[in-house]
Amino acid sequence: MEPMSDEWFAQSDEAPIAPEREIIDPHHHLWPEGQGIPYTIDGLAADTLVGHNIVKTVFIECGAAYGRGGPGPLEPVKETAFVAEADEAMRIAYPDAPRIAGIVGHADLSLDTPQLDEVLDAHVEAGGGRFVGIRDALARAVEPEVMAIPGMNPEGKSSDAAFLAGVRRLGERGLTYDSWHYHYQLLEVAEVADAAPDTTIVHDHFGTPIGIGKFADQREEVFAQWQADTATLAERPNVVAKLGGLAMPDNGFGWHTAERPPTSDEFVEAQARYYHHTIECFGAERCMFESNFPVDRFSVSYRVMWNAMKKIASGYSEAEQTAMFSGTAARVYGI
Repeated sequence: MEPMSDEWFAQSDEAPIAPEREIIDPHHHLWPEGQGIPYTIDGLAADTLVGHNIVKTVFIECGAAYGRGGPGPLEPVKETAFVAEADEAMRIAYPDAPRIAGIVGHADLSLDTPQLDEVLDAHVEAGGGRFVGIRDALARAVEPEVMAIPGMNPEGKSSDAAFLAGVRRLGERGLTYDSWHYHYQLLEVAEVADAAPDTTIVHDHFGTPIGIGKFADQREEVFAQWQADTATLAERPNVVAKLGGLAMPDNGFGWHTAERPPTSDEFVEAQARYYHHTIECFGAERCMFESNFPVDRFSVSYRVMWNAMKKIASGYSEAEQTAMFSGTAARVYGI
């Protein structure tokens, strides 16, 4: 049976838990037909209408609708325009689907301030009220040849003076900075946070603890270091954490090649400790559950994933659950 097929997902399908709870999904992607991972507004609507109460979403940059390394610094604005148009199209085609209320685009943050402001102004205009921040990722793979989605950013980026000036400029303009990075880069993110204390920094995917390649037999060692570094990162009050994105192939859980995807209970058993430690360190008011779809869809369905997150959250107070499922995302992204 083919992984990611309807038949494959059906083997572990479940009824939605607590379907009335409002959810803002603060991290998903989207591509035009024929580009990237196949995921258009049809796929997004199909997922967000599976029975959980998804009220809004936030799109995160993924190189959609433009070529990375393109002709100039304004090239990424094409992605923001594409997503704004996709949201309008989805409103017509799927009136019951949630709105894409926020767009986190891409810019080269090492541009000088006038150039960067020009790019940000163009994003604001293209976003039609949806543009909320930038992701200029730090992810730097040490074994890119074994990874499904290797981050290829240069060493030293997190300490580059021009880049840090760009991160600070985002805060000055009331915009957020999202970072995707690996577990061995968590202290780099802490240094960025120290250098830009007035910018809200969003820590994606738990720092992507890697579970393949040279790390395949080191899950407990990686977890121990990740625990310590996550606690250090959480000491920075301007950093907030996204809870999710651990079902990518590079995390090493192997679900993307299994005979069937995990149930929500299996998901919880494998991953809950990452969630609980992060919540303990950051506090619920600085945490937000995320889907990271369609990347995590390689391993788990949207409905089962949110069931798992609701099970993980069940031991927290109602106020804490509201923060993690919607309140933190609404506040951080201004949606």
